[in-house]
Amino acid sequence: MSFRTWGVVLSAVLLGGCFEVNTSQAPIATTYPISEQQRMQAAHHWEVLAKHEAREIIAKRDLWGKSLYVEKQERETAFSRGFRSLLTSALVQQGAIVSTEPDASAHVTFDVQVIRHEGRGFIRPPRGALTALATGIAVATIPFNNWTEPALGLIPAAALADTFSGSWTSPSPEEVIITTQVSQYDTLRYSSSNLYYINAGDSEHYGASQTGDQAGLPLSSDW
Repeated sequence: MSFRTWGVVLSAVLLGGCFEVNTSQAPIATTYPISEQQRMQAAHHWEVLAKHEAREIIAKRDLWGKSLYVEKQERETAFSRGFRSLLTSALVQQGAIVSTEPDASAHVTFDVQVIRHEGRGFIRPPRGALTALATGIAVATIPFNNWTEPALGLIPAAALADTFSGSWTSPSPEEVIITTQVSQYDTLRYSSSNLYYINAGDSEHYGASQTGDQAGLPLSSDW
């Protein structure tokens, strides 16, 4: 490197030292650590949530020995009808005292909010997705060099796909927040919120307005 080049580099370093390097006129966007969120896309998944909530409600010490009344939603949807039935069945099966009348019982309610995200940016693919894809491609090239039948190269790649594809799903711009609560005498005894992705075509199951969707508005439903 010539003397002139060294002089330019040294000048740049000295000039850069005259300024604060750890400054910004606005907060810099960053990301959260990688996390996972399940996609709710079958009535069986409603049953899984109902059984989970029933276990948690029964385990709540404040509710031991109390009768429970599962309230009916004012605005019925496919989810509200299904989840109420599944939750009632799960409570009965797990030994809870479930009343058919609201008087003197703790009231079990649930609330659903549907959220549609607009303009969501790039979402990182699942862990191992790119590695598995690259490995599958690499393995598939082996027969062309060593085996007599090139089609056999699809076997290892297919095996990799079978191993990992069951846990892969595409991200969705639509989510639901499902909150289950138990209250008695104006006192909240239990509250649990769960978040799920949902398929774009399933938002009406949870009470989202199709009119709002067609108008380009965020999908939301508060009961």
